[in-house]
Amino acid sequence: MILIQSHIVPIQENKVRIQEYAVGIFELCKTKSSLKKVIKKGLLKVDGEICTTAKIISGGETITLYQTEEKTKQKKLILPLDVIYEDDYLAIINKPAGIIVSGNKFKTIANGLPQNLIPSSQNDAVNPQPVHRLDYPTTGLLLVGKISTAILALNKLFENKEIQKEYIAVTIGKMESSGTINFPIDNKKSSSRYEVIKTVSSERFEFLNLVKLYPKTGRRHQLRKHLSLLGNPILGDKEYGLENLILNGKGLYLHASRLQFTHPITKLPIDISNEAQKKFRKIFAT
Repeated sequence: MILIQSHIVPIQENKVRIQEYAVGIFELCKTKSSLKKVIKKGLLKVDGEICTTAKIISGGETITLYQTEEKTKQKKLILPLDVIYEDDYLAIINKPAGIIVSGNKFKTIANGLPQNLIPSSQNDAVNPQPVHRLDYPTTGLLLVGKISTAILALNKLFENKEIQKEYIAVTIGKMESSGTINFPIDNKKSSSRYEVIKTVSSERFEFLNLVKLYPKTGRRHQLRKHLSLLGNPILGDKEYGLENLILNGKGLYLHASRLQFTHPITKLPIDISNEAQKKFRKIFAT
């Protein structure tokens, strides 16, 4: 076996299993399933000893990753990304439309991150890892962790609803000026708040609305489903739109425009905004 990477674990506030801690630390272990495969093959060691998925990590350990000699080097994805904010612990990028955030495909945002971000100098540096998802057709701000401590802390902030997300969308039809949508999704409580910023008349769609959206929960496709159920689907939504009102060729008019949270390491307030694409502005230009 050949040693390819090592990692020193910082002191942990709470003990954690290696199958939770080590996801994203190494390029070959970006997901839980890939980490389990590496552990099963005996290619991951803690303080020189082959470990199991049940190994407890508390801090101070040295985790080493090996590969078999015949293992070929992974191809790197060349995908230029717009980096909005970056420090030694985390980053925020502007996700383009038409690319999945992570998964089994080669062309993902996750696979493009190492080629766009500066490697962290911290002891618990990992391959940069998205800590939440945006749909395939959605654009906008995506939060990325660069060290394991930050990734775990950001996940906790999301769990505790301490990260405020704001989206902007174009919706179809007449709407109230503001409101809250509480339709359950997949039999789970779900809540989204909206504010109509501007409305224009449309020959084809009757009305088009520029809307700010504030998801209070994080269900899959929540905003798209909520607006569709309200009777005001997002323009360009082929999955949840009205069949006779689908706009083809322009993509989905949904953009993650703002992130607000307390930096988990520096404890400074972070408030990052990103303007919607030109296609949004063109509809409401006066």
